[in-house]
Amino acid sequence: MTKNENALELFACGYNCAQSVLGAFCEELGVNKETAFKIASGFGGGMRQGEVCGAVTGALMAIGLKEGFYEEGDVTGKAHIAEKIIAFESMFEEKNGSILCKTLLGYNPSIESDLKIIKEKGLFTSLCPKFIDDGVLMTEKVLLNR
Repeated sequence: MTKNENALELFACGYNCAQSVLGAFCEELGVNKETAFKIASGFGGGMRQGEVCGAVTGALMAIGLKEGFYEEGDVTGKAHIAEKIIAFESMFEEKNGSILCKTLLGYNPSIESDLKIIKEKGLFTSLCPKFIDDGVLMTEKVLLNR
């Protein structure tokens, strides 16, 4: 099973977009699924505010696990991860027009009336899988460009 298939299967099983993207990468990056799912659980729906898409935040977590820095004062590491994050965000925004959930969906899931429309139109199931798929593919691309 490819990472994309894995992420889309996780999403179909009820995990949010951030959990689905991070879940496709976590074990190979040294984090068990339970821990990854817990970490990413608050990031779906643009952190439940319609802000940065969960597929993006899940991808950024995966990129951070692979390429992030952890030592105090690591200026080189900080610049390196910034470059990777900017590359990912640029690719995602270029392809999808935004990294914001409310822009991608056309409605803000933190507003009750908008959330009702999102659900009525089935936007979580019709649009979000594409963003998850893009997030996984672009994460792979960024992680290969060391």
